[in-house]
Amino acid sequence: MRPWILLAAAILSEVIATTALKAADGFRQPLPTAVALLGYLIAFWCLSLALRDIPVGIAYAIWSGVGIALISLAAWWLYGQRLDPGAILGILLIVAGVALIGLYSRTLHA
Repeated sequence: MRPWILLAAAILSEVIATTALKAADGFRQPLPTAVALLGYLIAFWCLSLALRDIPVGIAYAIWSGVGIALISLAAWWLYGQRLDPGAILGILLIVAGVALIGLYSRTLHA
């Protein structure tokens, strides 16, 4: 269970960091820049610990899939980013792919 908590923490930290990166405005805003840098540091540290037990391909697929969905939601909520039907469908397909890995992949338990 611990590696999955670490992966979730890595994803959440990366989402916070990426969301702050937009507000950092090219590293011209000190507070969002600090949040972004600290968030990425925590994200990669947690991911590195999770990779002790989770296969790298699986961890990265989950990291990127869930991260894309959450960052898209954060961008919509915080920055008013609109997603067209093609973007929404693409994100749903990514999430479906992550779900398939979790439900059916034997690599996950190898």
